[in-house]
Amino acid sequence: MRYNLPARNLKIYFIDVGQGDSCLIITPQNKKILIDGGEGNSEKYDKGKNVVFPYLLDRRINKIDYLVISHFDNDHVGGLIYIIENLKVDKILLGIQTEENYQLNKVLELSKEKNIEIVVLDSGDRIDIEKDVYINILWPDKEKIINENKLNNNSLVFKFIYKNFSILFTGDIESIAEKEILEKYKTNFEILKSNVLKVAHHGSKTSSNLEFLEKVKPQIALIGVGKDNNFGHPNINVLERLENMNTKIYRTDLSGEIEIKVTNLGFKIYPKIK
Repeated sequence: MRYNLPARNLKIYFIDVGQGDSCLIITPQNKKILIDGGEGNSEKYDKGKNVVFPYLLDRRINKIDYLVISHFDNDHVGGLIYIIENLKVDKILLGIQTEENYQLNKVLELSKEKNIEIVVLDSGDRIDIEKDVYINILWPDKEKIINENKLNNNSLVFKFIYKNFSILFTGDIESIAEKEILEKYKTNFEILKSNVLKVAHHGSKTSSNLEFLEKVKPQIALIGVGKDNNFGHPNINVLERLENMNTKIYRTDLSGEIEIKVTNLGFKIYPKIK
């Protein structure tokens, strides 16, 4: 006798780590992808230890198949160090690195110690996760490394795709990187178009130029940002640009965790209003 098992859905959890980014993706075949992990490196502010790790354990997750590091600023990678130390990680994905810092050296040390495969990605690369699920790497480009604010502007920018659904992750790129990306894909802007945009650099005024947003054409914008932060994030002009495009904005400082569930019928968003 054959049983028709219920189809699994794709689930995306934009985790509230305060002034930082972290996102968990669970694929239809139950692969776990963790993108960034908030701030770390101290008992007081270690979002990896105090937020992301308990969050994963609460969902009975004890293995990460793909750990993706957008770049090596502390508010993105710091919390991942605790995750690497305390959970099984199969692969670490990161972009081309242009300068050393503590976080990079620590991740390399831990990956060697724990025999974790590191995959260094360049624009044009593709990571196949499972059937109908893959990642297209759009940036950085080893031929066009940006020397201004290197960590942010050479962030890993990639499009996560499941069937007809897509979400564009942008790390902390600024307008200079956005312009380079637009130039690189000027003959095929369709590659940038996405249902959901992870807004660059927490909605900073230095990012999210109108031309870039117009090419992405997001229906939904996600902003990872701390309540009453000292940086003025998200910038009012960035919010206005998104609103004028009829893009629905969700922010972790207002909604806490934001869940996206993707089925064959489309996708739905479930913010947890604080």
